Amino acid sequence: MKIPFLDLSRMEVRLRDRLKDRFSEVLEAGIFSGGKEVDYFEKSVSKYLNSPFSIACANGTDALELALRALEIGPGDEVIVPAMTWVSTAEAVVFVGAKPIFWDTNENGLLKEDWEKAVTAKTKAVIPVHLYGKMVDMKPLMEKAKNLQLFVIEDAAQAFGAFQNGKAAGTWGNVGCLSFYPTKNLGALGEAGMCLTTDPDVAQRIRLFGNHGQPLRDQHELVGRNSRIDTLQAAFLNVMLENFEGNQAKRKSIAKRYLEAFAGIAELTLPESTLEEDHNAHLFVVQTDRRDKLRTFLGNHGIGTAIHYPRIIPDLIPFASEGSFDNARKLSLEGLSIPLNPFLKAEEIEYIIQKIRTFFKA
Repeated sequence: MKIPFLDLSRMEVRLRDRLKDRFSEVLEAGIFSGGKEVDYFEKSVSKYLNSPFSIACANGTDALELALRALEIGPGDEVIVPAMTWVSTAEAVVFVGAKPIFWDTNENGLLKEDWEKAVTAKTKAVIPVHLYGKMVDMKPLMEKAKNLQLFVIEDAAQAFGAFQNGKAAGTWGNVGCLSFYPTKNLGALGEAGMCLTTDPDVAQRIRLFGNHGQPLRDQHELVGRNSRIDTLQAAFLNVMLENFEGNQAKRKSIAKRYLEAFAGIAELTLPESTLEEDHNAHLFVVQTDRRDKLRTFLGNHGIGTAIHYPRIIPDLIPFASEGSFDNARKLSLEGLSIPLNPFLKAEEIEYIIQKIRTFFKA
């Protein structure tokens, strides 16, 4: 049996047909930048997440940069970033001329609760990352940031649809940043992203920065850039959003089966609260000090896996930084993502379980 970690070509025929139909509609309309599909997508996300302002952009990395620029963070400023995250979180900080200050995570890869120890007179913001779809505990973080007079930019690229105390990931901070990269729970058929905010002035600045600084054609109020979402991607996302809750139910069901099947394996640390509403089950990351051997074993039996992420950001050449990152580094060495997506078949799930259990028995 061959089970890919994720194969987007497996999407069901009915969904393929709906996407093809929407493509034809966009082609007939002849509007490929802006238009009703983009407007509808932004309004749909605002309604689903209860976000007053939802501004679509070209991708999740741009969303982070637009958020930083809108909050006027730049040269001379410092931004606290977790050591374990995708590189975009740190890249965006460097792009605007600020300095990322890395801090360790807890055992689950979320920004460690004592992050305020990294605050200096230059600190302007903190970026909590909802890694693997699991939300950082936002209430105490927001209270701490308010007391320290810091902006909060949520990196919710992996956490669309996760909620905490009734508030969606991305709607707690000054700005929330989303990614609709194809592998995400809500994914486009290409690149797309979004910024969320409750502040109308910040929302306006994000729109300006993402559209060459122009509120109207040929009227430029600041130096911006082009980070507009393609109309076609917005159209595809409108279709994908209709399937979102059904796919989420499938993800949670698979995660529940994994948790039950692996509960008795002492050598395997399982992800916490995957079935709770503050986790969108984007990834199912197990931890073991035999990670590499397990990955090889599963690969030899046709099971695809992934490592998110094999090196922490402060260990990468462009971001080299000294510090104590023990938890983050341990996760980079022991974490293994096993298949978790709506396209998995029941027999494939059982095969994965059987092989993992066999490995640890051996």
